[in-house]
Amino acid sequence: MANDTALVPRSAFSNSVKLLATRRFGTFIIASLLSNMGTWAQQIAEPWLLLSIGASSLLLGLDSFAASAPVFLLTLLGGVMADRGDRRRIITLFQSIQMVCPVALVVLLLSGSVVPWMVIGLSLVVGITDALSLPSFQSIVPSIVQREQIPAALALSSTQFNLSRILGPAVAGVVMASVGAVGCFVLNAVSFIPFIGVAIWILPRRGHRLTARDRFDRRHLFAGARAVARDPLLRGALFTVLITSIFCGPLITFAPVLVKQAMHRDVGDFSLAVTAFGLGGLAGAVALLGIDPRHDRRLLCSVAAVLYALVMLPAALDPWFWGLPVLFVFAGLAMTISNTSANTHLQSNAPAAVRGQTVSLYMLAMRGGIAVGSLLTGGAIAVLGVRDVLFADAMLALILQGIVGWRWAKVHVLVTTPGTT
Repeated sequence: MANDTALVPRSAFSNSVKLLATRRFGTFIIASLLSNMGTWAQQIAEPWLLLSIGASSLLLGLDSFAASAPVFLLTLLGGVMADRGDRRRIITLFQSIQMVCPVALVVLLLSGSVVPWMVIGLSLVVGITDALSLPSFQSIVPSIVQREQIPAALALSSTQFNLSRILGPAVAGVVMASVGAVGCFVLNAVSFIPFIGVAIWILPRRGHRLTARDRFDRRHLFAGARAVARDPLLRGALFTVLITSIFCGPLITFAPVLVKQAMHRDVGDFSLAVTAFGLGGLAGAVALLGIDPRHDRRLLCSVAAVLYALVMLPAALDPWFWGLPVLFVFAGLAMTISNTSANTHLQSNAPAAVRGQTVSLYMLAMRGGIAVGSLLTGGAIAVLGVRDVLFADAMLALILQGIVGWRWAKVHVLVTTPGTT
């Protein structure tokens, strides 16, 4: 019995990695890796650019808010589009619009006319297209693998994302040191091309267009999202992600403020810190590959969320820069395990017919939470300072995650124990 148990993680890991050899999934992962590397290169360059042209921490938070806030209005519609529309057309259209944004930044930089409001405006365009297309993007993985392969496929997708979080900032550090921020924006623009090509090739034409009745019947249009939100076992995952995004997400959003203004370091050190976060995320994603697909992810999700808040406490107060990358490794590890476990729980247990709307709720909790957290934290930093505000965020996250985790576990007992009242 002991030997059989020991073989489960190894077998789960081996079966997970075999997915990379499949044509559709393997190609999708490679294209996503290249695209995400470009995105991370820009996310290193953009906040540093804003600080360099005189933007305050409030404007830095506003830029992050602009990129994430549209999920409040549009992501549920994006989920319906993913469930009922042609995902290939949706992704191609909105990714093409996104590709124009870094091109515009290149033009503005080369002409010497870039100002903070222009950067924030382009971030808003990216946020709108993300809100409408990310449910389609996030629902690709479950649609190209078998249901029992969903946990492994999502873990592999998280692995490539966190690998891009390492490679993207590393490349950005070299590019910014040699040619400046403009090079990162060029890289991001080019990285869209292979992903759009793969989306056109890999995704079949399917789904049906929304009828006039569907467009205006709001109760029918979002019925799937409401059903998911009412399920207490699924709702616990959404609340966990929401709290993490609001209170722990600012650790990464305001890392350039922490590094440049509080620690007086340069862009290379900022790139190192973000790379360390990605390294931890990669380790967390790889660790998830070894977990049996039948394993319940709820406890893992809650514990990792609490760990993220605990790690954020010393990260906010650390006076020495070289302690920051170490703490960021553990922060990335905890965030990836928590959020990926929540996503796996949601997509594995939600009906396939409303998977797009399920993903839209996950994105609403994650991206919407980041938007709120960035705006509130940015305003507070302008008054109280980056260290005190990040420490307060971590304390609030710790308390709230404890409450949500306890209630989620209690719901689990009530649902699974017959006769319990």
